[in-house]
Amino acid sequence: MDRLSGLEVFVQTAERESFVAAGRALGISASAVSKSISRLEDRVAVRLFQRSTRSVRLTSEGQVFLERCHRIMEEVEAAENELTAMNQRPRGRLKVGLPLAAGLPLPVISSFMERYPEIELDLDFTDRVADVIHEGLDVVIRGGELSDSRLVSKRLGSYRVCLVATPRYLSTRGTPAKPSDLANHACLHYRYPTSGKLEEWPMRQSRSGAAAVALPMTMVASSLIALLHLVQDGRGIACVPDFAVKDALAEGRLESVLDSYMTRSVVFHILWPSSKRMTPKVREFVDFVVERFGMDLVTSATGQRRD
Repeated sequence: MDRLSGLEVFVQTAERESFVAAGRALGISASAVSKSISRLEDRVAVRLFQRSTRSVRLTSEGQVFLERCHRIMEEVEAAENELTAMNQRPRGRLKVGLPLAAGLPLPVISSFMERYPEIELDLDFTDRVADVIHEGLDVVIRGGELSDSRLVSKRLGSYRVCLVATPRYLSTRGTPAKPSDLANHACLHYRYPTSGKLEEWPMRQSRSGAAAVALPMTMVASSLIALLHLVQDGRGIACVPDFAVKDALAEGRLESVLDSYMTRSVVFHILWPSSKRMTPKVREFVDFVVERFGMDLVTSATGQRRD
């Protein structure tokens, strides 16, 4: 057991490149982490890390050892999960990657916690394309194209992006009838916090060959919550997911514009590594999310819009 504990300390340190961060994750001191790594290096007679005052980085030997340790830890987890399955009571820590548009999955997460109180959720919110396997994520919910053949996926449903503004704003500034009209409006933009790129407003032009509209940069935010607040406060027109504003549209607090020009829809998937056995906790989470996730979408899992 001491050896397994030492391997876990090694893996946490390798992934975080910091004794302090590894200790924080394990609930021990940075000094204890350092001593554990030194004992491990003495035992295997190989230097596993290059140390500096700012960070620790794996040596080439350490990288090889990390890959083997990942397989060992997966086997240990699989053995524990087999015992859990015998009791038919899923439990343990489940690391879930979620999109920054947290308002959509959070009701599902809350319901899951109520049904499975013995499963400990570790939620990672980001819009970057996470390396699910390298980052140790058990399951991920993402929108967009799938490119990693090492992952298994199930479709959850889709959403469209739409342009919205308040009735008060449109009565004051006028309702745009074609994309080029946006040049005379206050345009509120979303910037992806990880890449720093602006989200494009996906519109077809009013006539073939027309130049793309140069949209005013009235405001740029890297938070969807901030963007939604400002557009609902009448500060301009924003491009947002339809599920994020469906209640505001239904209640008349917002109006959509240029619907016939919008061209983009995005599919949500739930993904998990194909290399791992589908443990009881992952199976229960996947089944639960597939059943519940689409309830808050404007578009169903079959691609049909709900009226």
